[in-house]
Amino acid sequence: MRPVRTAFAGALLGTLVLAGCGQTGANVAPSESPSEPPSSTAAASTGDFPVTVEAGNGKVTLAKKPERIVSLSATHTETLFAVGAGPQVVAVDDQSNYPPEAPKSDLSGFKPNVEAIIAKRPDLVILSNDQDKIVAELAKVNVPVLLEPAATRLDEAYEEIAEIGAATGNKAKADEVVSGMKAAMDKLAADAPKDKKLTYYHELDQTPYAATSKTFIGQVYAMFGLTNIADQAPDAAGGYPKLSAEFVAQADPALIFLADVKCCQQSKETLAKRPGWKNLSAVKNDQVIQLDDDLASRWGPRVVDLAEAIGAAVAKAGGTG
Repeated sequence: MRPVRTAFAGALLGTLVLAGCGQTGANVAPSESPSEPPSSTAAASTGDFPVTVEAGNGKVTLAKKPERIVSLSATHTETLFAVGAGPQVVAVDDQSNYPPEAPKSDLSGFKPNVEAIIAKRPDLVILSNDQDKIVAELAKVNVPVLLEPAATRLDEAYEEIAEIGAATGNKAKADEVVSGMKAAMDKLAADAPKDKKLTYYHELDQTPYAATSKTFIGQVYAMFGLTNIADQAPDAAGGYPKLSAEFVAQADPALIFLADVKCCQQSKETLAKRPGWKNLSAVKNDQVIQLDDDLASRWGPRVVDLAEAIGAAVAKAGGTG
């Protein structure tokens, strides 16, 4: 049985993000567990049913192609539409804002309501965490559930896309999406100027919380040969340390990436107002990059868009550094 992967940015961060930013569709946990190498978990090599996939909640067998899918994860909503399962989706959670045509509802992935979910008459529910033991609650009423926790590595993200494709009868399209993602990410990594030894700081919120190289987002940055200042933080072991303003000022990163733009209106100008930050190299050299909050908090097909934004910033800094 595949181990349940812990989630993207820390339980405390999930609370902060929901209250202060409202940007992510998955709850999050403070640490990450070791992951397995990627493997094909579909029992069938075609879209024929029954199909069995081994997800975070064990082996899930679907007797027939689901036609009424409910997604309680913004990331998995994006994946469903990317692999061609959009027409099968009848409802998505209140944080699923992409693609625009997704049937957004008042369902919550943070506080799932069994009765509200059942009212959608789903034949498959896809989620990224087991809040309030929702998996067991839905099992009591015989609703199939696919638990796909937040990825801790790119290979896990690819694996989940393949599993969602197989479970929804869209395996061929899912394989195509994964192949395209891998090719794009490989090219971005190969084209990156890695000889500049650039340092960076990725801000989750203005507390400020950061992400280390051991996290999913940290591994995306590592593709570009960047050095993460958060790796040296005193409490970095959990992957998402709370930094002090003094720590960031002393580290003086060459690049600052903000993942709290839409939620919290952070920018180079707001950073410059923080004590001791107006003289940071990234601020003075215009190397503060405003990311899309959603792209920076999800691990689905649009991680390529996130990597492209990071790659463009690295290329700019490499050319001027």
